[in-house]
Amino acid sequence: MIMVARGFILFRNCMKKLLNLFFATHFLTGCLTLYAADLLGIYQEAKMQDALFASAKAQFIAAQEILPQSKAVLQPEAEFQADSTWNRIDFEAKTGNSFVQDFGDHQAGLTVTQPIYRPQLSIGVEQARIQLMIAESKLEVASQDLLLRVAQLYFRVLQKNANLAAVEAEKIAVSEQLEQAKRNFLVGTATVTDQREAQARYDLVLAQELGAENELAVANSQLEVLLGRQVDDDLEKVTLPIDLPGPYPVTMAAWVKKSHETNLNVLIAQRELALAQYEVQKQTSEYKPTVDAVGSHTFSDQGFSSFGKYSAQSTVFGIRFKLPLYKGGAINSRIKEAVAKQESVRQQLEAERRRSAQRTTESFLGVTSGLAQVKALEQAVASTQLQLESTKLGQEVGVRTAVDVLNAEQQLSKARRDLYNAVYSTILAQLGLKAAVGQLSETDIGSVNKLLE
Repeated sequence: MIMVARGFILFRNCMKKLLNLFFATHFLTGCLTLYAADLLGIYQEAKMQDALFASAKAQFIAAQEILPQSKAVLQPEAEFQADSTWNRIDFEAKTGNSFVQDFGDHQAGLTVTQPIYRPQLSIGVEQARIQLMIAESKLEVASQDLLLRVAQLYFRVLQKNANLAAVEAEKIAVSEQLEQAKRNFLVGTATVTDQREAQARYDLVLAQELGAENELAVANSQLEVLLGRQVDDDLEKVTLPIDLPGPYPVTMAAWVKKSHETNLNVLIAQRELALAQYEVQKQTSEYKPTVDAVGSHTFSDQGFSSFGKYSAQSTVFGIRFKLPLYKGGAINSRIKEAVAKQESVRQQLEAERRRSAQRTTESFLGVTSGLAQVKALEQAVASTQLQLESTKLGQEVGVRTAVDVLNAEQQLSKARRDLYNAVYSTILAQLGLKAAVGQLSETDIGSVNKLLE
């Protein structure tokens, strides 16, 4: 009995440990899921999991090596070279004299070259600096693109959820109408046409429900691709009523002007133009002379020569001057090519300015019109809520039916759906406006995240 009791106690203790471990694991999993269920949590996870952003970071790391490489060619270059050969001479003259000679030749030398004047190399360093700045801007573009993609995919899921909720509310109302039409047909107060109309409407709502469910599944899958994992359905949504801030500055012209100054793609195009201008200078400098300081020290062990066997060392130091005279027209051709590319980049800069202005204008109008639409739909929701309450009161006194109440609930659900969609679209337009002027940051995502339940 004692052994059984001890065994039972041991079993109980083991079960307690297993249960504690189980609940602790599920608690941590729940915390992680809760952390990633809001917009900021999804963004923090996407920043670590998104393949496109990871690729952009790797490209930036690679671009950081361009500047050291360009500076390296301005530093002294040292080269060591050694040769060792074995020779055999089998000599036979017509006079009858002959001999066989085996010998080895050994040479080693160290050569040091220090560029003194090479304008092409100095221009290359400036180009490398610009390329590094372009890489930094491209990384920032990738960062802001990730912010926008996360917000778009997140709110797309919420929009599809709102659409599905409205369709489900309509399905409840239509199904009740169908059941009432069937009952009225049985008692003779409705025709078969009324029943068929109700059935057709119900079938249409079923098709809409299937479409809404499919759209929600697609939106979830797009978010899952971004995160690399399955997404829960309990994403936090905005709290209504909501007070969305208006754009500041308040004029569209001020935002467009700012986009010309701080839009990241415009900045990249400006730097690419500077890069092209340096390329023209670089190709033009091919006509200029170059000056290098050259020094060498060589050792030679000669096994056979007219002097016999000998060893020698030599040290040389001097200045090497080179002036290009003619290269078959290649320099002129490269200069023309660089000038044409410079003009191409200049036109790309102008096109980028126009695109940034258009994007800024569209986002600004999306914000202003969205804010007005949100206010109008808030009033519509309030009016529809009052209508529902009046319909319920009418049902209690016998002047309204249950179908009337369901229709009122359906209208309220649609009004709320439209309000949610307007809010989500306005928030995305606000984020897009910040991105259009190159000022979208994680702080903006945090501000939006505060609007979520």
